[in-house]
Amino acid sequence: MDRRAFIRSAAGAAALSALRPTAAFAEVTSDGQLPDGIDAVTGEGTGVRIPRSALADLRARVRGPILFASDPGYDEARRLINPAFDRRPALIVQPTGAADIRTAVQFAREHGGLLLAVKCGGHSQSGQSTCDRGLLVDLSRFRDVRIDPAAQRAWVTGGSLLGAVDHETATHELVTPLGTVSHTGVGGLVTGGGFGRLARKYGLSIDNLLSVQIVTADGELRCASTGENPDLFWGVRGGGGNFGIVTSFELQLHPMRREVIGGNWIYPISRSREILTRFGEFAPQASDELYVGFQMLQPPGNAAGEMGLEICYCGPESEYERAVEPLRRSLGPPAQDTVKRIAYTALQKSGDVSDPRALAIYLKSGFIPALGPDLAEAIVESFTPHPARFTAVFFQSSGGAIARVSRDATAFPHRSVLGNLLTAVGWPAGQSGTPHIEAIRALWSGLEPFTEGFYFNDLDPDHKAKDILSNYQRNLERLTAVKTRYDPSNLFRLNANVKPATPRAA
Repeated sequence: MDRRAFIRSAAGAAALSALRPTAAFAEVTSDGQLPDGIDAVTGEGTGVRIPRSALADLRARVRGPILFASDPGYDEARRLINPAFDRRPALIVQPTGAADIRTAVQFAREHGGLLLAVKCGGHSQSGQSTCDRGLLVDLSRFRDVRIDPAAQRAWVTGGSLLGAVDHETATHELVTPLGTVSHTGVGGLVTGGGFGRLARKYGLSIDNLLSVQIVTADGELRCASTGENPDLFWGVRGGGGNFGIVTSFELQLHPMRREVIGGNWIYPISRSREILTRFGEFAPQASDELYVGFQMLQPPGNAAGEMGLEICYCGPESEYERAVEPLRRSLGPPAQDTVKRIAYTALQKSGDVSDPRALAIYLKSGFIPALGPDLAEAIVESFTPHPARFTAVFFQSSGGAIARVSRDATAFPHRSVLGNLLTAVGWPAGQSGTPHIEAIRALWSGLEPFTEGFYFNDLDPDHKAKDILSNYQRNLERLTAVKTRYDPSNLFRLNANVKPATPRAA
């Protein structure tokens, strides 16, 4: 189980009928009434008035919808998956192609470097894929996947969701490693690194990225690959949204049957210390084809918690028992075993959330080099139930093919870790999150000493600029040079931000 499966399980356990459902997506056109002008803010925080004439010009130049606060569809477009973030952009552009994205970026530059946010799937844990009083580029209308089965290539537009990629590749018995939840945005996932159930076998998403087309801060559409703008291509692979808006990803595909072996081994939560310790002993020796994560889940009230191991095996079915036998022998039979032959696309959807905005979520995470008895003890001791919130600790496996790529081959440096340790707390949307956030910070304070860096796709509001910069490790100097070349005014700053060496006005 992963972070979104936690949300789904928690929401189901709660059965809170008072929680508001997700609003239906409202179809809008580009011919609504324009406001006389709007008040916005630049990336530096300076207020700016955008007149009606400029808005009319923008509308004339953009094929997709432009939304203002009074327009149908505005509230749906501005929201993120996590209702803990409730921000109101001055305007929203919903591009239908790369030309619209270029126009939106140029518009932001023309008006003093507007605060600019980019939203793909809306899963940002730091809330940075929306903004207050800035320009939001919502890519939800820019989704398409094209497959060349002979060349084993996929071309994916910037706003696509990973489930669409899995669906299109599966019909050809091909795959590329992407995330763990089908409604995750490809853009944010891939540029941040891209962990997933197949990454131990095939590497991170960025390790399977062959080229991108990207709109940089000057409004130009550039191609980047190992042979064209290689510095930009290096930076995009792990540098997140620092350099522009990717309009197209070219991804390497790999032959794989449609079915994998996947599911969960469930145990009494009273066995958590033992299971964590033995899992930590097994994980470094696991085969590349085997992904094993764990989760501890505690719903509110007096309900019993759950301890489970999530399994995905993508190797030959005849070799599955050999791959898991050391772990099975160490732990004994689980209380419940749901592992079975399953379509990979179905497993990828198993953590999807039907009403993702029912719970507000706060998450803390970090990479761990090992999971020994001391960390197992710290996890168990810090994990306590509470009558008013959901609490979870879970883990995403690394290693395998991920670790066989050098730290400076891409901008993503965290190659030698055992995996990603995450803690999360959830509470009903609309309630104050303060006591719950304080609780998860306290829980995390006991675990953080065991970590070495963190996954930028799990960036949370607590991270300071110095933490972000140090997390790039020895790749920071090179990233700064790429940033200075392609975004000297730091137009793209709502991310794990690397500031240009010589910032100047847009």
